[in-house]
Amino acid sequence: MRSGFSDLENQSDTLKLDDEEVVARVLEGNVNAFETLLHRHSDLVARIVKRHVPLQDAEEVAQDVFVRIYESLPSFKGKSIFRRWLSSIAVRTCYDYWRKAYRCREVVMTQLSEKHQEWLEEAVSGESEEKRREADARKEAQDLLNWALAKMSPEDRMVLELIHLEGLSVKEVADLLGWSLANIKVRSFRARKKMEKLLTGQMRDKRRKA
Repeated sequence: MRSGFSDLENQSDTLKLDDEEVVARVLEGNVNAFETLLHRHSDLVARIVKRHVPLQDAEEVAQDVFVRIYESLPSFKGKSIFRRWLSSIAVRTCYDYWRKAYRCREVVMTQLSEKHQEWLEEAVSGESEEKRREADARKEAQDLLNWALAKMSPEDRMVLELIHLEGLSVKEVADLLGWSLANIKVRSFRARKKMEKLLTGQMRDKRRKA
């Protein structure tokens, strides 16, 4: 019985510690202290994962993130904020998800619906930014975006999402993915060109069939 009380006391103690101190406890052998990190950052991990992988796979990927975090704790040197270090692992896990899906070709390449075609025509024809944002908010626009992203390589997809959809800087993306600034800049430029080619190509096909 005393052992149970002792575990509760230890958990209560770790709740008062900052992330770096909790990490130190885990590395000293207090495995239960990791639960504090899990509960403290589960919402952050869930938000990151849900932005980058299909909803039906989000829970499994989030679990993979925490497994990687636990296994990588010895490499955390406290040189960066723990949340930032954790976010980097979450983003890289999502990237690995798409690498696996790309190799297995598990992503379904759906055909564009008529509504998708209408949205695409508005986007390519140079509608106002306000109308573009309104169109982006529609489900049809999200489906179209997913269709185009599914045709990108895992590397291009992550760079597009992080820079052009989430608005992160080149340096922030380089830190998250562990790639060089030059690599991110080149991929961002090329990926955007690929996306534009996909969209304009889809419009060209539509006009040809009209």
